[in-house]
Amino acid sequence: MAGRDPHEHNRVATPLELLFDLTFVLSFGLAAQQFAHALAAGHDGVALAGFGLASFAICWAWINFTWFASAYDTDDWLFRLTTMLLMIGALIFAIGLPRMFGSLEQGERLDIGLMVLGYVVMRIAMVVHWLRAARANPAQRTTCLIYAVAIAVIQVGWVALTLLRLPVATTFMIAAPLIVAEMAAPVVAERQTSNMTPWHPHHIAERYSLFAIIALGEGVVGTMAALSAVIDAQGWTTDAAFVCIAGIGLTFGMWWTYYMLPSGPVLAAHRERSFVWGYGQVLVFAAIVATGAGLHVAAYYIEGQAQIGPIATLLTVAIPVSAYLALIYALYSYMLRVLDPFHILLLLGTAAVVAASILAAIWGLDMAVCLVILMFAPVVTVIGYETLGHRHQAEALAANDAEID
Repeated sequence: MAGRDPHEHNRVATPLELLFDLTFVLSFGLAAQQFAHALAAGHDGVALAGFGLASFAICWAWINFTWFASAYDTDDWLFRLTTMLLMIGALIFAIGLPRMFGSLEQGERLDIGLMVLGYVVMRIAMVVHWLRAARANPAQRTTCLIYAVAIAVIQVGWVALTLLRLPVATTFMIAAPLIVAEMAAPVVAERQTSNMTPWHPHHIAERYSLFAIIALGEGVVGTMAALSAVIDAQGWTTDAAFVCIAGIGLTFGMWWTYYMLPSGPVLAAHRERSFVWGYGQVLVFAAIVATGAGLHVAAYYIEGQAQIGPIATLLTVAIPVSAYLALIYALYSYMLRVLDPFHILLLLGTAAVVAASILAAIWGLDMAVCLVILMFAPVVTVIGYETLGHRHQAEALAANDAEID
């Protein structure tokens, strides 16, 4: 389990990493489905609390393995089997998501038993990974042991929280410091010693971009749900075409804007910026999945199964799309240490498009038309980047001593 070369040329995701990612398709799908159902029922508190916890847990499980594999993936037989154990734990965790949302609906006890059980299985696998790395890498031994001990100790806290079966509010109050501890552990491990783990910047950037594509898959699922609802209600009409164009166009636009982030070059030049970048991506992934869930809410509305009105329905898509674009701009500014006035113009244009879609809903236009208008929110950024923004980015990269891919 020797550390990989962080400057290795042509480092790309392995077939095992891609197989591992597939287990999170189910997790995102179940989380989005439960989120959409709660939003359509008008249970905003349940929706936000459940989706927030689910999104963090899904992304955190993926992040833990991804950064480790970037540093220590030797692809031997034991590494493969341990990764298979991680995949089993991920599936157990996913099965527990509907139970967690259901317990929030009831409002008495938060049922996270299966989710925590899945995490226990994943944590056992990760502790084995880190102990192997500690044994094989004397220079990073302390760092690896901090990871192993922190993962084990924090997991004990989650198990204890599950066994206590406390009321929902109390459970979330205790879960908050546990989540802070989860996120603090890597910072302590990497910065309390002089030997950081040898993760590969371009490999990490690719892995995150691939995970973003998995999250974007929920946009395709939501589009299919909305399209099916229109066809079932009206047949093949203009609205059906609008819904299809809007859903896929919105998903495609979000994909396009994500890949404008020059993550690899900046991480290669400034490894110290990795924590804010990596943790910020959790919010990005959540916003992407929430957009897909919003499209599913639109399907419920079209079918007449939603208990919310057209404006609230449109907001289930407009809010996460707006949050996603704002996060992309924020990450760009942080990574490149620049506040580009041109970005302010693009954000104002984006806000105008979002406002126009909401006004369309207020004026009573069809949901399909409202979604088509909203589709142009990421298009503003795409046009801005392709016409002028890419030159601004090249200048910013040069100022940060980052080589362009």
